[in-house]
Amino acid sequence: MLEPPKFVENDCYDGSRTFTWLADMVGLSVDLVNFLICQISALFLASLFRSVLHPSKVSSKLRHTFALSIGLAFGYFCFGSQAIHIAGLPAVCYIVIRTQDPRIVQRAVLLVAMSYLLGVHLMRQLYDYGSYALDITGPLMIITQKVTSLAFSIHDGFVRRDEELTKAQQYHAIRKMPSALEYFSYVWHFQSILAGPLVFYKDYIEFVEGYNLLSSPPGNGNLDSSQKEVVIEPSPTKAVIRKVVGSLVCAFIFMKFVKIYPVKDMKEDDFLNNTSMIYKYWYAMMATTCIRFKYYHAWLLADAICNNSGLGFTGYDKDGDSKWDLISNINVLSFEFSTNMRDAINNWNCGTNRWLRTLVYERVPKQYGTLLTFALSAVWHGFYPGYYLTFATGAVVVTAARTGRRLFRHRFQSTQVTRMFYDILTCLITRVVLGYATFPFVLLEFMGSIKLYLRFYLCLHIISLVTIFILPKFIRGERRTTNGSGNVRLAGSGNVKDVVTTNGESTAALTAGNDLNDDREEDKHAQCKVNTPIHQQPAAALHNTTEQQPTEQPNNVNLRPRPQQQQTHLEKKPMTRCARDAVSVPHDQCEMDQLSSKLKEKIEAETKNIEEFIDKTVTETVSGIVEFKKDLMRDIEFPKLKLPGSNGGIPLDSTTGGGLRKRNISSVHDNGTDPGNAPADLHHPLEENGAAFLKKEIEVINAVVQQAVPAVLSNGHAK
Repeated sequence: MLEPPKFVENDCYDGSRTFTWLADMVGLSVDLVNFLICQISALFLASLFRSVLHPSKVSSKLRHTFALSIGLAFGYFCFGSQAIHIAGLPAVCYIVIRTQDPRIVQRAVLLVAMSYLLGVHLMRQLYDYGSYALDITGPLMIITQKVTSLAFSIHDGFVRRDEELTKAQQYHAIRKMPSALEYFSYVWHFQSILAGPLVFYKDYIEFVEGYNLLSSPPGNGNLDSSQKEVVIEPSPTKAVIRKVVGSLVCAFIFMKFVKIYPVKDMKEDDFLNNTSMIYKYWYAMMATTCIRFKYYHAWLLADAICNNSGLGFTGYDKDGDSKWDLISNINVLSFEFSTNMRDAINNWNCGTNRWLRTLVYERVPKQYGTLLTFALSAVWHGFYPGYYLTFATGAVVVTAARTGRRLFRHRFQSTQVTRMFYDILTCLITRVVLGYATFPFVLLEFMGSIKLYLRFYLCLHIISLVTIFILPKFIRGERRTTNGSGNVRLAGSGNVKDVVTTNGESTAALTAGNDLNDDREEDKHAQCKVNTPIHQQPAAALHNTTEQQPTEQPNNVNLRPRPQQQQTHLEKKPMTRCARDAVSVPHDQCEMDQLSSKLKEKIEAETKNIEEFIDKTVTETVSGIVEFKKDLMRDIEFPKLKLPGSNGGIPLDSTTGGGLRKRNISSVHDNGTDPGNAPADLHHPLEENGAAFLKKEIEVINAVVQQAVPAVLSNGHAK
């Protein structure tokens, strides 16, 4: 759903009309009613998926089969015969993945998937131009993200060396071809088939098989089993309730104000000719803000569905509270109170941001990164001219905001009053700029958008161009300088004497680093869930390590992954990281200015009080929305349970502590044996009944307590 809904029947809609009576009763179109029915059903089924179909109780094959079956059923219910495209696009891409050389597979899949998606976009515009009805293009856009990100991860895992990859790429690299069941379960699973969010393949497979509860997943290095730790499985109750309530509030705001500020009025001659420029700005800002609340509703509800199934857990924060933001698509407060375009973009549609960064920004020459990223985003959305006007304007505005921040921000940092004034001013400016840049996205039409831009006298376009090309010639901006020890300091007072450079580096090169997306974000926040041993080797060891290069092979032979680099005895104990850090900017680490930070802290404090109230009352009385059964692992008061194997403890993969099996992610074992000849228990999960599983867990805990093994981390949360 990309545009505001029509509250009338759409003749081109091909989904089920069973609930037409309900649509007439509530005053919505039948396509929106079908969408809500599927999402609410998914919320309940997610609870079943997390409890009854827990990876400790059933096989991963059953979980895969259940997830993809429900997803296909939802697709057919919502889209009818158009659901053939949900099967067609991933099927064609899977053939490409299994037949093409891994050195070119990422380009082939990107070409095929985007061509298929654009063909469907074009057909939609031909038979239903400007329609606001639920359409098959929405799920296809999510599927395109999944298959292309998978193809690039396969290319990274089979072809490229570790030192050539960013930390995010190292984390997501795949060194084993997915089976058909794994692939189609990943593409069609019911949690995200209708509205996202994007889940990377590695995160999804670890979730289905239960390895998201291992702080050191076996897929990230040849780690000794004695060093593995089991993360205590938390309850997503509070996170789910908070997101569901937030989704309902956003839906109410959207329904209340979308009729007060309808987007179509911006095309009317009366609005263009008989209103002031200030009112036009106000109307554009309010209309686009109302539309955003529809996105908030859909994304928060989809995130709650994933969390309720157990997907999205990333460990514990410094206070010991569980975090469920691995695949979150939106951070409402950070977006609405953002003080610059960078923070706004980082907190809006985070899944698509991660996808664009993975596919484009990190792989193209830096000088073309922003332009090509906006270009792919526009093409991915379809052929409506309004999309291209929005992204073209966005590219110019983002570049101007980057330059303006470098020119002016440091001049307001001397006192607390000036800093607060700068935060408030930039927050208001960002709201106006967002309305100015995004109204063509919801207006869709080219001429209607151009007419309104002309009524605005293209003022923000002109200001942006002046900021980019003229102001830097007259105003000295903030400079990034280094001292002899390599430390970085900022000099921005305008005095040339304050600018210090060493080691022959030019001031221009240093200044260029102070950029919107040139901050080496992948080095700052794209940390791997687990730093593999190769990451901690000395630089000389990296260069001396030999790797087997891929050789020419026919397209129809079995592909073999690139061998992982060997582990040295000098390395330190691997550091565990949050999986969320491997793909995007954590919301609590974004460079937010004082205004949004203070507002966020106060709102979070009130939210925490509400959560405590919910935890004491609602979770004891309400059932059905989420699974409230307090299983054994959740009742343990420790945030982590360490199962040592070498110090007299019980190994994680022993018969008494085998709650989670060890995963074989490589097509060839380290000893050269074929996984197909391995014992059956390596390929199948435990099939004992629930009593046996609980008995084993009790034995493990008793053994740990008796041996006085410390179970609480010193920092109070999972690393």
